[in-house]
Amino acid sequence: MFVAAQSIAAAYSLSAVGVWGASDFLGGLGARRANAFLFTAIVHISGMVVVGALALMTNAAFPGNSSLLWSLMAGAVGGIALALFYRSLASGNMGLVAPVAAVLGAAIPTIVTAFAEGFPGPRHLLGFVLAGIGVWLISRSEAGGVRPEGLGTAVLAGIGFAGFYLCIHQAGNASALWVAACSRSASLLVTGAIVLFGRYLRAVAAPVLGIALVAGILDITGSAVFIRASQIGRLDDAVVLSSLYPAVTVLLARVFLHEHFSRARTIGMVAALAAVPMIAG
Repeated sequence: MFVAAQSIAAAYSLSAVGVWGASDFLGGLGARRANAFLFTAIVHISGMVVVGALALMTNAAFPGNSSLLWSLMAGAVGGIALALFYRSLASGNMGLVAPVAAVLGAAIPTIVTAFAEGFPGPRHLLGFVLAGIGVWLISRSEAGGVRPEGLGTAVLAGIGFAGFYLCIHQAGNASALWVAACSRSASLLVTGAIVLFGRYLRAVAAPVLGIALVAGILDITGSAVFIRASQIGRLDDAVVLSSLYPAVTVLLARVFLHEHFSRARTIGMVAALAAVPMIAG
């Protein structure tokens, strides 16, 4: 039963990898053509409407007060982190800033979980190390030591993602759809306030609006399946596996934007893939 549950949790986490990676690629493209906070607010609206409708259609139970509070806190932190992340993707190299945010986002919850729930077994630890090496190789700068643009913002986004993971885990076993919808409503409230008070509200071109709507649906899908993974298994397992999403972003940036894909990044991809069965097994 434990092995089956662990495998299911891993499958959810790997699903998050695909949809989050694609969402981040689209988010980076859209944020290059619109204000990052305005673009993110549209992303939040799209995701909140879709997942809220699904929660109502499936008659999912609404979370209790404690779960609701943690979901809202997760959304407030995650909403700002996502806007900062989109800004870093827009201003820097996608193949660099995405993995940097992922490393920080995964490392902090992994350390917290180790102290709270006990250290994982040797195979899991080796998987964590391989995943970390893989993500780092994917993100390593090759610009002769020059600090890449967008890196500082990516660091802040990674810390924010870690806060999101930790808060969302505290929401417990409430409906993943409602937890995702409630957290997204808080994200919209925070980013919407920034847009209004920062006077960023302006017309958005139809192609950018379309990108934001699709990115929002993908992002909320990733959040929902990640929430389910963290409910079934350990938080550190879910976070580390889900944080392999930069591999998808890097591949899409290589194919569509012709960003450089070096030997180190290829090795990093192999290491990240090798880590999956160790963590999921």
